Amino acid sequence: MQANKIILQHKYARIVSLFAEHMGISYEQALGMFYDSKTYELISEGIADLHCMSDEYLVDELLLEYNKRDATS
Repeated sequence: MQANKIILQHKYARIVSLFAEHMGISYEQALGMFYDSKTYELISEGIADLHCMSDEYLVDELLLEYNKRDATS
């Protein structure tokens, strides 16, 4: 299922804001990291209806994704 594009944009903004807060980074840095993430790719493609998950859940997924990236670097 595909979500309304405007609603998705609002969701992305909330996710990026929470992600920046959790990571202690600027909104701009968080935005770049979000758009480069596999999590964003899955949300935007409507995979597994991730857009239906809470903002907090998706931020946790981003944190896990970036922690995993750091561990393999």
